[in-house]
Amino acid sequence: MEYKTIEHASVCELEFKRSRFIGYARPVHSAEEATEFINDIRAKHRDATHNVYAYRVRKDNMSRYSDDGEPSGTAGLPVLEVLSKPDITDCAIVVTRYFGGTLLGTGGLVKAYGETASLAVSEGERIIMSLCAHVKISCDYGFYGRIPAIAAQCSGSVDDTVFSDGVEVYMTVPKDALPALQHQLTELSCGRFTAEITGEGYSSTGYF
Repeated sequence: MEYKTIEHASVCELEFKRSRFIGYARPVHSAEEATEFINDIRAKHRDATHNVYAYRVRKDNMSRYSDDGEPSGTAGLPVLEVLSKPDITDCAIVVTRYFGGTLLGTGGLVKAYGETASLAVSEGERIIMSLCAHVKISCDYGFYGRIPAIAAQCSGSVDDTVFSDGVEVYMTVPKDALPALQHQLTELSCGRFTAEITGEGYSSTGYF
């Protein structure tokens, strides 16, 4: 199981015919968190002409958008499509506009809001989140040197290592790669070492 989102909050700025557009994007995990983010940006730019927003969250499979006074379909929907077309979720976007004195027209508004939202999302770095297992591998010092290569082959990452009489390696690996990890450990250690699952959760497994 996986989903797409952004790695961190971001901000960008573009100008279209003297209108200033500021794009904000942020990872969120609920409608309440998205609403809080939107309200924060609105308060920051209370003097703006428009504060258009859109968000999608996995919780309750919810999506919302607002044109905030722009002509219907010219602002909030293009921002939402920046998320929905590549199926990005758990993300909220606000595009703030300061009117520059020149009307942009329907096509110009769609372009301005869409491009600003797209740049904000790109600046936030688009990532794939996969359901992963957190595992512990207890092994001896002789076998420890093989762990990084095994982790790489299974798209896993070493999170921590504890050295004592033996070695405890804590790893995160995509759940669907767990059988391959167990197989590698069993084969290379002749059955002496296996991975003990200690938990699970979503972790970043790459960019897109």
